[in-house]
Amino acid sequence: MERVEKFIDNMPQMDLMRSEKMTLVQLIIPVESAHRAITYLGELGLLQFRDLNAEKSPFQRTFVNQVKRCGEMSRKLRFFKDQISKAGLLSSVHPVVEPDVELEELELQLAEHEHELIEMNSNSEKLRQTYNELLEFKIVLQKAGGFLVSSNNHAVSEEWELSENVYSNDDYVETSSLLEQEMRPSDQSGLRFISGIICKSKALRFERLLFRATRGNMLFNQAPAGEEIMDPVSAEMVEKTVFVVFFSGEQARTKILKICEAFVANCYPVPEDINKQRQITREVLSRLSELETTLDAGIHHRNKALTSIGYHLTQWMSMVRREKAVYDTLNMLNFDVTKKCLVGEGWCPIFAKAQIQEALQRATFDSNSQVGVIFHVMDAIESPPTYFRTNHFTNAYQEIVDAYGVARYQEANPAVYTVITFPFLFAVMFGDWGHGICLLLGALVLIARESRLSTQKLGSFMEMLFGGRYVLLLMSLFSIYCGLIYNEFFSVPFHIFGGSAYKCRDANCSDAPTAGLVKFRDPYPFGVDPSWRGSRSELPFLNSLKMKMSILLGVAQMNLGIILSYFNARFFRSSLDIRCVFLPLTIACFFFHLRQN
Repeated sequence: MERVEKFIDNMPQMDLMRSEKMTLVQLIIPVESAHRAITYLGELGLLQFRDLNAEKSPFQRTFVNQVKRCGEMSRKLRFFKDQISKAGLLSSVHPVVEPDVELEELELQLAEHEHELIEMNSNSEKLRQTYNELLEFKIVLQKAGGFLVSSNNHAVSEEWELSENVYSNDDYVETSSLLEQEMRPSDQSGLRFISGIICKSKALRFERLLFRATRGNMLFNQAPAGEEIMDPVSAEMVEKTVFVVFFSGEQARTKILKICEAFVANCYPVPEDINKQRQITREVLSRLSELETTLDAGIHHRNKALTSIGYHLTQWMSMVRREKAVYDTLNMLNFDVTKKCLVGEGWCPIFAKAQIQEALQRATFDSNSQVGVIFHVMDAIESPPTYFRTNHFTNAYQEIVDAYGVARYQEANPAVYTVITFPFLFAVMFGDWGHGICLLLGALVLIARESRLSTQKLGSFMEMLFGGRYVLLLMSLFSIYCGLIYNEFFSVPFHIFGGSAYKCRDANCSDAPTAGLVKFRDPYPFGVDPSWRGSRSELPFLNSLKMKMSILLGVAQMNLGIILSYFNARFFRSSLDIRCVFLPLTIACFFFHLRQN
């Protein structure tokens, strides 16, 4: 027993297996170099600040105005991004890299661009509304002219039929139809009409309501507009219908106009004289041509401005996010008594102290400060935070482990073992070397384009795949390995490593599913013999193989966890955990293994 303990004590430290050793440090930063120092420390990413103003609300902190300004600039940048997306333009994949400007200068630039875009949008909206009105007026003039000619001919043809009916003078006005009133010699009020255009989806309800409001004393004609018109509110192309309502009386006219207003139907005056219709149509076409030219020029100018913004949008958004993070961090610091220095505390890995001091010296030099930043180590009572060093390969595995729970400070890191166990257990379930090859090709494509894809904005699904590209790589390799053991290529067995060790009892193999096969040579050299597929004992054999293998792998993983618990207890010098955790789990696992056997 003493030899075992001595061997364990002489083992090298688990530097990669445990979280980094942390230390609590204090920074005293002059005000003139505070912003640059926090910026350099943020780029380094090895110092976690403590909030020394936790009792204050966000509005009571020192740099709250700067945070508000950054939030307002973020809103403007989101507005620019939405405008670029609505215009169908793409922000530059390779943004222009320019030296960073001051926050005040960037704020002025964004305000100017926003004011210019809002003004252009307002002018474009007014022009578009005028253009739509003229376009609707042109369509109404074209369609309503035919209604007016046909309505006059229809009224003359109905005169003889209407003259045969005799009505009392009291009931005539309320119960007779519109054309009957028009044809009677006693009513000389005249036939009137209202023309306009309405959305096609509202035309049926519009006609029904007109019929009920006028008690049937109207004639409703409609025709499709023939072309789609842009809706000024939703900016979508909608189908519309031209209508002409014939009626008699001022009261009916008032009702019809109110119903048109309720249904957002645009009414346009159409003269009965054909010559006047032609003259107005020519004027409308002329104005439409001028407006089209103006709109095209405005859209070109607006797209040019948005393209210019798009070249710098990525850099501006990155700069604003960085500035907001800097001021949020500065709000976690306190002023000293003299109000000339900011005092901050934070945790950093021991190996990073030299890098942090170098960054602070560089910040002092770049800001031309006469006083350097004071950096010294403090004694900590509370437990330090957990920090694991990761790289492109291990980062995804560390995130998988952290999703279940973060290890305590200086505990053994399960992510190191997850690098192998997680992809291999996946391959045990996904054992098919055909599917594994497809997965391997996808992983290799993501890894080959790593440098380009890391700078692009990916969707949620593609971002997840790209982040786990190395997980996919090991999963595919292990899937190919397990697929070769299972002898499955898209669920089809192949004679890869030679011939089968079994043969049929007769030449036709008709009794293979019922009577089974006969072994006539040495076992299949690697993996499952392809002759098991379709045989009588295929299901019992493969189920037994995979079930027993799953149990063995599960017991092995549990044993790994138990062994790690022993090393954690020994590292923290906790004999209680060894007696009450490690030994009971070891005994329970041993009896479980005996029971399975």
